[in-house]
Amino acid sequence: MYRFILRRLLLSLPTLLIVSFLIFGMIRLNPDAIVAARLGEGYTPEQARIIKHEYGLDNPVATEYLKWLGHVVQGDWGNSSYTFKPVLKEMAPKIAVTFELAFMAVVFAVAIGVPIGVFSAMRQDQWPDYVLRSFAITGLAVPGFYIATIVLALLAKNFAWIPSIRYVALNDDPLANIQQMWLPAFILSLGTSAQLMRFSRTMMLDVLRQDYIRTAWAKGLRERVIITRHALKNAMLPVITVVGLTMAALVGGTVIFESIFALPGLGTHLVRAVGQKDFAVVQGIALFFALAVIFVNLLVDISYTVLDPRVRS
Repeated sequence: MYRFILRRLLLSLPTLLIVSFLIFGMIRLNPDAIVAARLGEGYTPEQARIIKHEYGLDNPVATEYLKWLGHVVQGDWGNSSYTFKPVLKEMAPKIAVTFELAFMAVVFAVAIGVPIGVFSAMRQDQWPDYVLRSFAITGLAVPGFYIATIVLALLAKNFAWIPSIRYVALNDDPLANIQQMWLPAFILSLGTSAQLMRFSRTMMLDVLRQDYIRTAWAKGLRERVIITRHALKNAMLPVITVVGLTMAALVGGTVIFESIFALPGLGTHLVRAVGQKDFAVVQGIALFFALAVIFVNLLVDISYTVLDPRVRS
């Protein structure tokens, strides 16, 4: 098992290097845009030269990338050009908000999508199956931010309720924090719930057609026993991959929801940095999201080794 984990870690390194180089290089595709963002219009060639030297734009990209990567490994992700504070220090308190929102959304998605998918498979081609599949298609078709906007508009009009602009941390007041986070997390999870429902249904139907399940039915076992002891574990193995991938996607998908619900997470920080043309912060947050995706995928691979020993070979 340890050899499998080590192999996965080594395979993640090239992916991380490629992604980090793309993030670093794309910010520098148009050096003049960085100069214009810092100086505005009407800057002199001498001022442009100073800015380019400050950002290393007058050096080869590969050279600057290696230098930047060395600083990143040591924990130096650069300084904000707007607040002049270290990027990583500004990101640190916002990471917890983003991960809490993404984690709660995954919990909602699994708690809603997987049981409904299993139930729908057990009632294949009956009216509950048709109704649930219709809801799933609706959840996939309607964007989450549109649902969030409609919900907030209805709550504001009918109940005079708007999201609090003051964020309450989980360690300060857990109850107030959950009251503030559950609605955006629930709405964020709807699309993922629909995806998990459809995938769980498909996997469960595939398992229910296997010979050992027919044998269990022939023995006269109860439906609950067949589902929980025989079918569910095998059906859920592929679902774990989808859950891992969706959590990685939800971490990045929190950007717009944090803005809508006034949550001080990485998404709100990223939107603000883009508006301020703070390239160091944009680069740092993009790199962090890439690290999160790679880390979640690694956790999914490790979970497979626990649930299915055949994967270790």
